[in-house]
Amino acid sequence: MIHLDHLITTKPLPEVFDLMQPWLKERFGSASSLNQLGIEARDAIDGARSSLAKLVNASHSEEIIFTSSGTEAINHAVKGSALANKRFGNHIVTTNIEHPAVNGSISWLEKQGFESTRINVDNQGKFDPDELEKSIQDNTVLVALHQANHDLGVIQPISEAATFTSQRGIPLFVDATLSGGWLPIDVHQLGVDLLALAPHRFYGPKGVGVLYKKRSSPVESLIHGGMQENELRAGTENVAAIVGAGIAAIHAISEFDKRFHHTTKLQQQLLNGIRKIVGGIHLNGPEPGSERLPHHLSISTEGVEGEGQALAMDLRGVAIHAGSACTTKSMQIPPSLSAIGRNADLARGTTLWGIGDTSTEDEILETIDIFSIVTSKLRSISPVSDLSKNRQWRLNHQV
Repeated sequence: MIHLDHLITTKPLPEVFDLMQPWLKERFGSASSLNQLGIEARDAIDGARSSLAKLVNASHSEEIIFTSSGTEAINHAVKGSALANKRFGNHIVTTNIEHPAVNGSISWLEKQGFESTRINVDNQGKFDPDELEKSIQDNTVLVALHQANHDLGVIQPISEAATFTSQRGIPLFVDATLSGGWLPIDVHQLGVDLLALAPHRFYGPKGVGVLYKKRSSPVESLIHGGMQENELRAGTENVAAIVGAGIAAIHAISEFDKRFHHTTKLQQQLLNGIRKIVGGIHLNGPEPGSERLPHHLSISTEGVEGEGQALAMDLRGVAIHAGSACTTKSMQIPPSLSAIGRNADLARGTTLWGIGDTSTEDEILETIDIFSIVTSKLRSISPVSDLSKNRQWRLNHQV
């Protein structure tokens, strides 16, 4: 199988898997216990906490909170921060293309009496910091943004937004669940107060998420009944997964440059190859470069549905993702695609491509050929395809 679905999840590194196993076998203690097994578990969690702190350049390891997933970390940050600051106001600023975990958290808060402003983005998916500043009100208590958009790959001007939030003393939350491990993150340079990570997207395990919480930023606990994680998240810690997340963080730190150069080269090769032999291709988000994640492509294809492409590719041994990140089962057009002006037919023809550390040039070449064959066949039977146009295009390009 050629795996080009690294935007959704990644295969844990061998060393991650190996170092997790003892914590599922003989080293099974709870970090809340005072016996030897418990002390070992606590030390292991503290070690992983330090590794994640280094990944984002946190000032203190205690600023790292472990959760069960990136989604939970987002919920904890958005809901917990807004609730902790509700005495100062009830207004939240975000964009119109945030991840469902952010949107869902804000929608829940709106039912509790909060209000929100969702600023628009340009045709590449980038928000304008000046528009964000204009949206801030006297009663704004949180600004929630993503570092890089899940569906478009666009990298946002977070540090510019932080200029306005810091001046007003407003907490800034950043969703880095897609960019973490792929872009260097320095919470001080970015100017963020809260930040979420998903280790399973940078070769760590599932079952663990990470929340960076600046010491001075108050957050209300959402899960009660225990003293774990600085009393912010009750419940016995998943020691094995936390250890795995720490190993993945160490690997990401040491492999940043190598990972960046490898994936950007294959990213450009894949996009150029598809454009060359498949007609009616539209790249969503910016061209590969400094404004796009190095391993991300979002492609809308005329005359076909992305779900059909993904299924047909899977049958031929290539894993890609159909539609929008985290919402494949939804029949709705992703807000991110609507926001940049994609019509319904073109939006339904969207696939997401995630290149990984182990992806090869030969795999990319094979994938391009398979995608061309699959798209041609699907167009020949598609009721929404302009058959005459596509037939002529295939003749011209000898597909």
